[in-house]
Amino acid sequence: MLQRKPRIKKATIKKLIRFFAEDINATKTAHLIGINRNTTNLWYMHFREKILAHQEHENGSFHGEVELDESYLGGPRRKIHAKDRRKRGRGAENKVPVFGVLKRDGKVYTQIIKNASKQELLPIIRRLIKKDETTIYTDKWKSYDGLVLDGYKHKRINHSKSYSNRKGTHVNGIENFWSFSKRRLAKFNGVSRKTFLLHLKECEFRYNHKRDILVLLRKIINA
Repeated sequence: MLQRKPRIKKATIKKLIRFFAEDINATKTAHLIGINRNTTNLWYMHFREKILAHQEHENGSFHGEVELDESYLGGPRRKIHAKDRRKRGRGAENKVPVFGVLKRDGKVYTQIIKNASKQELLPIIRRLIKKDETTIYTDKWKSYDGLVLDGYKHKRINHSKSYSNRKGTHVNGIENFWSFSKRRLAKFNGVSRKTFLLHLKECEFRYNHKRDILVLLRKIINA
């Protein structure tokens, strides 16, 4: 749990929920409502805690056409030198490794991972994804080797050549989610590891509930 949120009027809480749903930052929200910036921050974090609980409860199994991918998110901004730009690989300094599962035309689920190894990813895949009537789409990352032997129908795309082919073998959906998340997290000029999971699940929540975010927020916050 984060720091205890201050008591405020119910009408003010409703305004906070509306501005949060509209993705208005805490500084501007505090100014619009006329309350302290720290108070706004604490209530925003309270909303994120509720979102985290909702997303974990909502999580279920995936089937159909499912895309898998990993990314590295968060971390403070820093100046990138030319030699760092040349570095390639499955990792990034000061970033948090995250695994994503996305059902095409459906929802995304994210989980913080220790690394992108097969030993780390395979148990998550087995837990979340049904083998029957499911096709998994991934890139060529070695940790996905052997999914066919594990009983999954598996198609791969080579990023060095293209992002898709005529048969629909692509991971554009999960790539779009990563782009969305990176843009949102960049607004905070770096996210601490202490609060990273809350921000990650907020990204997941906003992506999954674009059309009904305000109604759902009011329901899960019970306000």
